[in-house]
Amino acid sequence: MPEAHSGPPALMVQGTCSDAGKSLITAALCRLFARRGLRVAPFKAQNMALNSFVTLKGEEMGRAQALQAAACGLEPDARMNPVLLKPVSDQGSQVIVLGKPVGMMRVREYQAYKRTAWKAVCRAWAELSAGQDVMVLEGAGSPAEINLRRHDIVNMRMAAHAGAQVLLVADIDRGGAFAALAGTMSLLGRADRARVAGFALNRFRGDASLLGPALTAVSRRTRRPFFGVIPMIPDLRLPEEDSVSFKLGRSPGIEAPGRAAGEASAPGLLDVVLIDLPHISNVTDCDALRAEPGLRLRTVRRPEELGAPDMVILPGSRNSLADMEFLRASGLADALRAHARACLAGRRGMVAGICGGLQLLGDRIHDPLGLEAGAAGERCVPGLGLLPLVTELAAGKTLRRTEGTALPELAGEAHPVVGYEIHHGVSESRGAPVIMRDKEGKALGWGSLDNTARIWGSYLHGVFDSDSFRHALLGRLRREAGLPPLAGARWDLGPELDRVADVVAASLDMAAIDALLGL
Repeated sequence: MPEAHSGPPALMVQGTCSDAGKSLITAALCRLFARRGLRVAPFKAQNMALNSFVTLKGEEMGRAQALQAAACGLEPDARMNPVLLKPVSDQGSQVIVLGKPVGMMRVREYQAYKRTAWKAVCRAWAELSAGQDVMVLEGAGSPAEINLRRHDIVNMRMAAHAGAQVLLVADIDRGGAFAALAGTMSLLGRADRARVAGFALNRFRGDASLLGPALTAVSRRTRRPFFGVIPMIPDLRLPEEDSVSFKLGRSPGIEAPGRAAGEASAPGLLDVVLIDLPHISNVTDCDALRAEPGLRLRTVRRPEELGAPDMVILPGSRNSLADMEFLRASGLADALRAHARACLAGRRGMVAGICGGLQLLGDRIHDPLGLEAGAAGERCVPGLGLLPLVTELAAGKTLRRTEGTALPELAGEAHPVVGYEIHHGVSESRGAPVIMRDKEGKALGWGSLDNTARIWGSYLHGVFDSDSFRHALLGRLRREAGLPPLAGARWDLGPELDRVADVVAASLDMAAIDALLGL
């Protein structure tokens, strides 16, 4: 029986492991409740992710909760993700509370800080849940990590605080799902087990009727029902919470690394390369490119994989100094310089950098305060030297939603661009032409000295989401490659959110979930 609790009915999606599909199932449930006219909002007490978003108030939050807000028809609000951890090394993270950075902390430092973080979580929950008909919460990782249980603020402790019923999800595609469900239940304490209302399997391929004996056996052992089996959804083009699937080569529309240069070309397709930096962040910047026809998007980690692409993208980085050292040590720095020279000489192709990638294109990156991982005091590293820029990492962090204009040098004529900025770096041009400005006229990006923007970079995350700019830029590359023009795709998350919601509605026993919540 659900315990008495003030506030709206709440359902929490937890998983037996990271990347079990919690974020998308949460988004789907939000969409389903919203389509019924219910006032619904998402909530994740603590998120560890490098794909972040900036609200209209200039607050930073997890990208997954921004997507879930869109599923609800709401403007993203940092209270939906009151604590965000952005790893900068294996041992330390930047801690962001209610949208603002509060410092860099190692694990033990953050554990000591959690009492303060929990107060912020409780305050955010009280404010956000007030007036809602239902709340859909998301857990993190697994609730059965017994070494972390004492410091938990995102799984069962949050479920208890919210009075939430827990739907425990296992990813059957990776194997071991039934053991993971039974094992998770066996490791939970009695009170936490009581919060688990039932199970769901995610990413199933095949005939679900064949699962019957296994579902029955696990239900008997755990005394919990299965609410459904969600199939693998092919080619789902929605922003991912973090780079886990990307690093595993499981992001639809992005080819995993490993091809030799000679295997990279494909007739009739633009060849677009994304450099897979060790500290890559906001890989969602390339989501709109994944949906475009006539384009192959692939990742590269070694110089022999580079080839002669039509466009190279250096993405965001949470540790640009360390990633520059990776480029140099791997040989990719020399390969990128050679490719940039070929683009300039041949008058075709381009190298682009977004945020941290922009900083990598410059002459040097200076970290006087030792903000980035491994820095013991002041550090300065040379960049690729492809743009005459010098970047200094400052204590203050720029967080803002931004509207601007991409100038004609980039795509033949001026195009509006919209996105958001998240950076400590302040870049100063040493003669690089401005190729993008915000609506106040301030520089958002710079290009190569020859004014062709063969090499360019911008601080604007989401720059490729603007349809007219993206289509014009790809059209330029197709002309230079001697390829015929193509009609571009429209970038719109709505239909994809509806698609995943429809699949979840057909797969889960929504009547049982309604009854569980008293809806």
